Amino acid sequence: MTLNAKWVAYRTIVTKEALRFIRIWVQTVLPPAITTILYFVIFGNLIGGAIGEVQGYTYSQFIAPGLIMMAVINNSYANVVSSFFSAKFHGNIQEMLISPIPGSVVLLGYISGGVVRGILVGILVSGVAMFFTDIRIHNIWIVISIVLLTSSLLAQAGFINAYYAKSFDGMNIIPIFILGPLTYLGGVFYSIDMLPEFWQEVSLLNPILYMINAFRYGFLGISDVSIAMSFAILIIVNITLFSLSLYLLKHGRSLRD
Repeated sequence: MTLNAKWVAYRTIVTKEALRFIRIWVQTVLPPAITTILYFVIFGNLIGGAIGEVQGYTYSQFIAPGLIMMAVINNSYANVVSSFFSAKFHGNIQEMLISPIPGSVVLLGYISGGVVRGILVGILVSGVAMFFTDIRIHNIWIVISIVLLTSSLLAQAGFINAYYAKSFDGMNIIPIFILGPLTYLGGVFYSIDMLPEFWQEVSLLNPILYMINAFRYGFLGISDVSIAMSFAILIIVNITLFSLSLYLLKHGRSLRD
């Protein structure tokens, strides 16, 4: 398969993925914006007034990067897990597998679709946040790179969840019991410096803590963890999940049963 043909196949998959969630924007794009408004009203205005400043910033400024990243995480994951499981459930993925399209192109297409949705929702949530607090950017390149690494990582996690899911209910196991708790305990609404020493050590085992803090550093220049460590973890996990996803796509029985 020529390079141009691979590019056409990749572009087609990404376009299909983007149009899929844009057509139902009321269900995919609008809810994160509404949820963000509620978070700012409840946490930023009501609770934030009692908390005061956190690491030299107002509470609304402190939680804004975390809320943006939380939207990116949830939507990058949700886009791929729902789209790929639907393709598997209806048998559409088998048509791709028997075509000349390399598995890596198929996988990159789905991942890119999740990244596009994550970034689009992140931009929308950022716009909403600007109505509630002063959005600052300390380092734009860290912001962009962390968003890309995080959204691609969660998109691949969504692919793996969709691969193993046996029913539509199976798609909700990881978001409800793993992804949701890890996100809320990942420092979105607090600095781990506020926790007892034991729980600070436990929090360092949470990978989402590194995503949120590195992203917050890109905006505010503050972080509870090493930025170099955050990049190292994200890059290593991305490579690991991509290798696993590609292996499952090429050799997994679940897609051919």
